Amino acid sequence: MAGIVSFFVVIMLSIIIVRIATALLSLSGLSEDSAKFQARSAFTGTGFTTRETENVVNHPFRRRVIMVLMLVRNFGFVSVISTVILSFVGTSSNIQVLIRVGILLAGLLVLYLISRSRLLDRGLRRIVERALRNSKLVRVADYENLLNFAGEYEVIESQVHADSWLADRTLQELELGEEGILMLGIRRIDGYFVGTPNGSSLVSPGDRVIMYGRDEALREISERKVGPDGEEQHALSVRRQRERRSNRAVDATQSAKREGQVKSAVKRLFGRSK
Repeated sequence: MAGIVSFFVVIMLSIIIVRIATALLSLSGLSEDSAKFQARSAFTGTGFTTRETENVVNHPFRRRVIMVLMLVRNFGFVSVISTVILSFVGTSSNIQVLIRVGILLAGLLVLYLISRSRLLDRGLRRIVERALRNSKLVRVADYENLLNFAGEYEVIESQVHADSWLADRTLQELELGEEGILMLGIRRIDGYFVGTPNGSSLVSPGDRVIMYGRDEALREISERKVGPDGEEQHALSVRRQRERRSNRAVDATQSAKREGQVKSAVKRLFGRSK
């Protein structure tokens, strides 16, 4: 019986460790789904290789979290296997075996329900977030949600070639804002990084530019070539962006108008009831 109890304790600790690691990774900037996948992958030793994995390995704080998970995994699985074996050693009858199997299955069901608990997630996240803020180990921010990556916006890093429409122009000349694109940074050939570049910043061939905007617009501008076709694509993109802004303004006006009509109708209704 002591073996089964210790088995549950090991499983429960494993669940909590993975949950804490997920919270740590998500608070370092990963989306919740990505953080959960990477934490489970490291703890179970699955070792999937993805672009997200590279983002984890290249980030010092995330790398430390993954290393701790790997160390815990090496001890955890051995303990689980040995505990299960010990829990059935010394049983004198089939009834005892069935009882222990029933207890084991019931306990696993309870642990499964706990592992799916949103309440536990929220509680652990608050604890981890408070601890991180107090320790100053990492800035707590979910950049995926802040930048609306779940929608149609994203950040890309693109190489500027000699025939690129972006090459040999300042940001003021490019007028990327008119296309709904924000230049976040420029990485020069020599490795120098220009953060939050201004209008006078020059984009040169060989640079790597980091841009934020709609995914469709970013893909188009990263492939846009210098010349009349490129200028035509720029003008078309500017017109589309202005149409979006105009449509949003119209929608906002119509929404305000409908809200006013509803309020007026409510006032008339209550005025008549008096």
